[in-house]
Amino acid sequence: MNEPKNVKDLLVELKDASELMVDLAYAAVFFNEDKLAREVERLETRMTDDLRRLRTTAMLAARSPEDAEGMAGVLWIADSIEQLGDAASDIARVVAARLGIPDALKPDLRHADEITARVKVRDSGELVGRDLRDLSLPTETGMWIVAIRSGLDWRFDPGPDDVISGGDVLVVRGPDEGVNELRQLAGAPPLPLPPEGEEPALSELDRAVDILVEMKDLAEAAVGLAYSSLLFNNRSLAAEVGALEARSDQLRDELESWVLRAAPEARDPDELRGLIRLAGASEAMCDAARDMTWYVEHGEALHPVVQMALEETEETSAETIVQAGSGAAGRSLKELRLETETGMFVLAVQRGSRWIYRPRPGFVLRAGDRLISVGPEEGEAELWALTGVPIAVDG
Repeated sequence: MNEPKNVKDLLVELKDASELMVDLAYAAVFFNEDKLAREVERLETRMTDDLRRLRTTAMLAARSPEDAEGMAGVLWIADSIEQLGDAASDIARVVAARLGIPDALKPDLRHADEITARVKVRDSGELVGRDLRDLSLPTETGMWIVAIRSGLDWRFDPGPDDVISGGDVLVVRGPDEGVNELRQLAGAPPLPLPPEGEEPALSELDRAVDILVEMKDLAEAAVGLAYSSLLFNNRSLAAEVGALEARSDQLRDELESWVLRAAPEARDPDELRGLIRLAGASEAMCDAARDMTWYVEHGEALHPVVQMALEETEETSAETIVQAGSGAAGRSLKELRLETETGMFVLAVQRGSRWIYRPRPGFVLRAGDRLISVGPEEGEAELWALTGVPIAVDG
């Protein structure tokens, strides 16, 4: 594999690595998996090397005061990406340090906007013998494969040419409804439905965990919106990231309060330390996202290499407006099954001057709504078709 040699390639690598670190870190916590946590640490080391090369390359590329000013913005964004990687490492260290996570955390994580799941591929599954390019899982099921375990060997951040074999264990993330679709393709039985009945009264620890789940969702939304604000050079998106960062500060204060109240009911004080560590890392992600948007928020010009890099990353951002009479107008996100049908995840909806971040499944789209979404490149055209936006044809 050729080493990246220019600023754009290094930025692409840094962005993709930081997002993979976040996915693997939360998966490590969810499954209490040491190898996933160690891979986060390995990626952090690689990120440090890439940052050193980026800084050197950026300095060499600046041949005038104008060049230097442009590269200063690139380095600013690179520093923010480094902060994201550091936050992901802090999450992974919760596993490595054996702090423990309350049992209540795992089922509550299933109520997050995107969940992490583990699926074992049966020999009879439709996935067997097919590569990821052919399967197009993000578009078909809304699920992204974060890692594949074959026996004792792990493949992290698998690419389009990776082939699925019987017995492989897939670590995936995506919408809750996509899990059973993927399990069916893997030849695995569907997950059982949760038992019906009244929800038990929330304990102090339950409330703390609920806040942590909200912080996780909010942090991931802030990072996605920050990258989108850079790609589209959009000040209103940058301002929304600032609002999310402020909300994150409030949530951390609330969580620490509930953790202190939960101390008498906790069987292991280290579990509470784990919650506080995770909350701090989630807040750090929001801080990094806010820092990333500084140039956009203040109307400062960014070097064109930033947009070029964001356009080449594995997950693309899309901006679309719901047209009157389109298939999306007047229907909820749950009815549309956007994630499973297109692979695109709606980060935010702008309705007039109001922003709704990470809209819930019951959210009904209206004509004129502006969607900011992320997902696979092939899902962008499907999203445009669904919202009624005409696709330009070259030629």
